[in-house]
Amino acid sequence: MNNNPNIQKPTSDAQTMVGAAATYIAKFNPFTIHKRGRRAKALFALSLVCFFWGTTWIASKEAVQHMHPLQMAGIRQFLGGVCYVLFFLMKRTAWPKGKEWLTILILSFLNFMLSNALSTWGVRYISAGLGSIIGAIFPLWLVIIGLIGAKTKVPSKTIIGLLLGFTGICVIFYEHLHDFLIPEFRLGIFLSLASTWSWAFGTLYTKKQAVNFNPYFSLGFQMLISGITLFTVSEFSGFSIPLGQIAWQGWASIAYLVLFGSIISFVAYLYALQNLPTEQASLYAYINPIVAVLLGWMIFSEKLTAFIIAGTLITLYGVYLVNKQATKIAFEKKRSQ
Repeated sequence: MNNNPNIQKPTSDAQTMVGAAATYIAKFNPFTIHKRGRRAKALFALSLVCFFWGTTWIASKEAVQHMHPLQMAGIRQFLGGVCYVLFFLMKRTAWPKGKEWLTILILSFLNFMLSNALSTWGVRYISAGLGSIIGAIFPLWLVIIGLIGAKTKVPSKTIIGLLLGFTGICVIFYEHLHDFLIPEFRLGIFLSLASTWSWAFGTLYTKKQAVNFNPYFSLGFQMLISGITLFTVSEFSGFSIPLGQIAWQGWASIAYLVLFGSIISFVAYLYALQNLPTEQASLYAYINPIVAVLLGWMIFSEKLTAFIIAGTLITLYGVYLVNKQATKIAFEKKRSQ
């Protein structure tokens, strides 16, 4: 036995790694997160966004089994809009004025009456996982729209990202080729794609008009206006069913979508966006589809094959390359001004 006090007992590398990992994980303990710094809180908030926004596809899939998608989207948006508007009214936020209402109406139409409603309608006919993957490709449309009439040379990484994104979609659809013979499946794919086009145009319009209005307060009005419109359309078109006939599973799904999808996740996203680099905060877009695909497989027994896994990863990597290059170009443009 060595009694020399100057010789330290060797520490196992494995013990050191385990200890460091335990310390890192402890930072995100939800019961102690309030004691941590802003970055730790922001990362925790981002993790909530990554998970909950991924689960909204599953909740939507469940809800549309008990009522028409337009009716469900209308109820969800109305309730979420009421929560947002009441919150900002309690804070005595100034109401939109003049031309700001035109912007709100346009965004309500693009982002909610079309994009959210169509994506919700789409998952009635296709899997939640497939719907989420299609939803994740909307940044590719932003680039394609930007290329129309562009005079500058397109970066090679952007082209590679576009090719990878659409290649991944083709890989996923390889096992769904026979499903295209089913009219409802084709309708679900079209509705889901159309929702991404609308979201892309809504994103570009938001970017153009953001300096002219409060985007957060207006979000509540957008949801409220769209919710009332969609609910009215579903009522007069005969798509809706009496509220008393909606199964408890449908109401539970709506409650989940409003609380976790529209309120908690959005507040968490704003906090993450304010305290993390934009590129890091946008990671949710790549994780949401993975969450949706896995939960769809676990809860609804949706297909999870090697083609779907490979295609999802290829698509998300392509979207990542496009987003990364777009962020780089925007940063360089801003620095040069």
